[in-house]
Amino acid sequence: MGTAVPMLLLWVFVLAASALAAPAPGADRPSRRASQAPNVVLVVSDSFDGRLTFHPGSQVVKLPFINFMKTHGTSFLNAYTNSPICCPSRAAIWSGLFTHLTESWNNFKGLDPNYTTWMDVMEEHGYQTQKFGKLDYTSGHHSISNRVEAWTRDVAFLLRQEGRPMVNLIPNKAKERVMEADWRNTDRAINWLRKEAINYTKPFVLYLGLNLPHPYPSPSSGENFGSSTFHTSLYWLKKVSHDAIKIPKWLPLSEMHPVDYYSSYTKNCTGKFTDKEIKNIRAFYYAMCAETDAMLGEIILALHQLDLLQKTIVIYTSDHGELAMEHRQFYKMSMYEASAHVPLLIMGPGIKVNQQVSNVVSLVDIYPTMLDLSLDPDELKNIAAEFPEITYSLDQKLRSIVNYPKISASVHQYNKEQFIMWKQSIGQNYSNIIANLRWHQEWQKKPRKYESAIDQWLKTHVAS
Repeated sequence: MGTAVPMLLLWVFVLAASALAAPAPGADRPSRRASQAPNVVLVVSDSFDGRLTFHPGSQVVKLPFINFMKTHGTSFLNAYTNSPICCPSRAAIWSGLFTHLTESWNNFKGLDPNYTTWMDVMEEHGYQTQKFGKLDYTSGHHSISNRVEAWTRDVAFLLRQEGRPMVNLIPNKAKERVMEADWRNTDRAINWLRKEAINYTKPFVLYLGLNLPHPYPSPSSGENFGSSTFHTSLYWLKKVSHDAIKIPKWLPLSEMHPVDYYSSYTKNCTGKFTDKEIKNIRAFYYAMCAETDAMLGEIILALHQLDLLQKTIVIYTSDHGELAMEHRQFYKMSMYEASAHVPLLIMGPGIKVNQQVSNVVSLVDIYPTMLDLSLDPDELKNIAAEFPEITYSLDQKLRSIVNYPKISASVHQYNKEQFIMWKQSIGQNYSNIIANLRWHQEWQKKPRKYESAIDQWLKTHVAS
């Protein structure tokens, strides 16, 4: 089992460190070091479905710069996140540790702020370093609603934690810079390359974290309070091939696995959706991916204009994917392909060009991608019972790595302790505060019932 990006970065680091440490005999030592060691640029977006980087998914939206990286470098066809949620996956990227070791269980519990990351190590070995944009590996800085939702997942009730997904087309049809915050960070990274990195005698590492194509934040009030919005302009929608958009198949609610039903319910997706609604959500998501690709392209173009592209290893990946209404869900938090499959492309000096690697990276040897998906492309059939020996063998491998009872008890205890601390910090008024979180409408209908469920949960879930 391994993490794709940390392994690659370690490889890049080893290659660069070797160049730094071993100048040719008789050569001028400082300049030789600078000329041999490659620069590294890592671009990490959010919620990008890795299947869009290869056929047939690549046919649904134009991604010219991802295609450029594929042609001029190596793409990994089976790259997976370690945990399909922002902060835990980023904690894995930055630490090289699996989630059961980082103990990053949710979007606000990540690495210790003083943790030594791969960037820290590279800096110690002579690299100039800089990072812009979304990091979220120590904490996702999410709301009290998010925290309470995460802590109380074991409580015996269902509460809708998200608003119904929706789309929003901005009035300015020609607007290219829709996600302005991401564009500002992209501009900052480019300015750093032009004004600072170009003058360095040492190699540099640049990190750019993008929020796109993550759905936009929920409105704080109004008719669509709590909804999550897929938001773009006609400029980017024109990059999408609408005829290629697939309407995913769904199991009836009565036949869904309990975990899937829980996710669909809490994400407010158990209601009626027309094919047009589903197709629009998916089209808007793909348009947001096209805008993401353009930001990646600006970095590549800047490197080319500064004559740095041939001296720089460029890596593009994402923290997780996006379900975009597959399995009657949006967002991530699932081990299905759309949520767990991430892009991973790398190009630069020493990297093979136009190379596709089919090996599974990240969740190597245990992730069920080895199953033949031409048989169940929509992942609706549970075949574990048909292959008991394989299932048992994989289960034993996984349990040899992760002590499930211990880790599970740790998660339950952590959730309870954090909730109790929060509850104590606000006094006896906690129920009224919960009643005004995102799922307040349901809580207010039966507050006694839900308070009782909380009390029962706190008594039952005791660490073993």
